[in-house]
Formats: sequence, C-alpha cells, structure tokens
Amino acid sequence: MVVVHVTRTFTVQQPTSVVVDYLRDFARAEAWDPGTKSCRRTDSGDLRVGSTWQNVSEFRGRETELEYTLRRLDPDRLTFAGKNKTATSTDDMAFSSGDGVTTITYNATIEFHGLAKLAGPFLQSMFEKLGDETEQQMTNVLNSLG
Repeated sequence: MVVVHVTRTFTVQQPTSVVVDYLRDFARAEAWDPGTKSCRRTDSGDLRVGSTWQNVSEFRGRETELEYTLRRLDPDRLTFAGKNKTATSTDDMAFSSGDGVTTITYNATIEFHGLAKLAGPFLQSMFEKLGDETEQQMTNVLNSLG
C-alpha cells in the first residue's frame, strides 16, 4: 500500500461551532482548498453522515474527480473520504476550543491504487506544499467569517 500523509495544526479566530458548521459542507472546499476547482453536493436533505459531493481537483496540472462522502460528523471532528480508480483521499479534521479560538488538526491521507502507486512515494513533498497552502487558505477563509 502506498500512502501519502500530511498533517497541519493551526489556530483560527472563531469558535469551534462556527468552524464545524462551515466546514461540514464539503462544497465549501472550493473556498478553502487551493487544489479544488469545483465541488457540488450530489445528494439532498440535511447534511449528515453519508452525504456526498462530486469534487474536481487539480494537482500537478492534471484534473481528477473524486466522489466524497461525509464519514464522521461530530461537534469536534469531521471526516470526509473521496475515492476514484487511482486514489482514496481522506480529510480528517479535529477541533479543540478555548477563549473563542479553535485549534484545527487537519490530516490528509492519500492512498494510491493501481499504477498510481508507482508515483506515490515521489509526491510527498508536493502534498506537503499543498498542505501549507491549504492551511493558509483555510485560516484566511475561517478568520473572515462574520
């Protein structure tokens, strides 16, 4: 199994309830994830474990589509898993609060399938750079919420 794992821990100037309420709609990844070109919900009703999104991302100049599912929805944790034929991507976010700020621990794990396994080991540094960009963009977006 070839896996790339990126972790970032950072603080935003918002209460945890505001942060979780915003991030639980994965369609908003268009705003906070620099790799996401588009993301639309593919089911309806209230957001719940099992809700789904079609995500189009760009990485290294190539577009890829993943079907994401909300796997965990807790007041202090969100987990989304996306899959296509070449990779399974899991975004896990844990939240802790104090004095009106929220500390976010963001874990991104990408497991490569098929021939994509061959490239996986060479992509860690590129995903680390994307992790830095995601931390900065997510921080800016969350701090700007009303």
